Amino acid sequence: MTSNTAQQDAAVADKTILANSAYADGRHLAARQSIYRWQQPQYDLPGIVVEELAGTSGTVFDVGCGNGKFVNRLRKDRPDLRLVGMDISMGILTDVEKPVLVADAQALPFADNSADAVLALHMLYHVSDIEATINELARVLRPGGVLIASTNSDTDKRELDQLWARAAGEILGVPEGPARVSLSSRFALEKAPSYLKAAFKDIRVRELRGTIKVTDPAPIVAHLASYAAWADQCGVPFHDTVNRAAEIVTATIEAQRSFRITCLGGILICRHPL
Repeated sequence: MTSNTAQQDAAVADKTILANSAYADGRHLAARQSIYRWQQPQYDLPGIVVEELAGTSGTVFDVGCGNGKFVNRLRKDRPDLRLVGMDISMGILTDVEKPVLVADAQALPFADNSADAVLALHMLYHVSDIEATINELARVLRPGGVLIASTNSDTDKRELDQLWARAAGEILGVPEGPARVSLSSRFALEKAPSYLKAAFKDIRVRELRGTIKVTDPAPIVAHLASYAAWADQCGVPFHDTVNRAAEIVTATIEAQRSFRITCLGGILICRHPL
């Protein structure tokens, strides 16, 4: 995974970009999620969350629920829970089962100790103040409640970083182009425990390692194109670079029969807020 510039970090956490472009609807998020269909081993991430909530009853907030991948599964498997999905973007909530609400993770519209569990899945890298947001999540948790967060490693999908740098370099006519924007780097798996330990005293990490192997460039092209909201921060003609990356992937598949991507993500289970 690449390291962002300060300008890129600011854009990753820009509320206007998030609500009106990156997550104005579910298309870009779905493109990033869909690439995992080709990963081995397969992980049922919503199923893991259901498993980790086996001992939880009562109220669960899914903060930054996006297109509802997790909250919809919980509504099906745990109808006993009182679930509330929320996101900063109204548009992406359109197809999420109600109740949902538009809310800012940094200022949740709930009283202290009002939830038995809080989900913050692949979203803490999008908030401008990570420490304050974690404290806010802890604030709404009851004593003994659980926070389940997730993110990716700094080494996740490094082959896509290399692919982008090569394609960008060829577009610009330089040996190596500028790095692509990283969404996870502000709250990468390596950094996450140190952020969380300020508010939680019991943190467990479940690493999820795998390899994506594709024989068609389409999933990779869709994944790279899903970063269009941050095109201005890439330092290279965005669509030209995506097209050049598609040509490189096509040639790699023809020569090697597949294109491989190494993945490392993780789920962090945090209990007992301080």
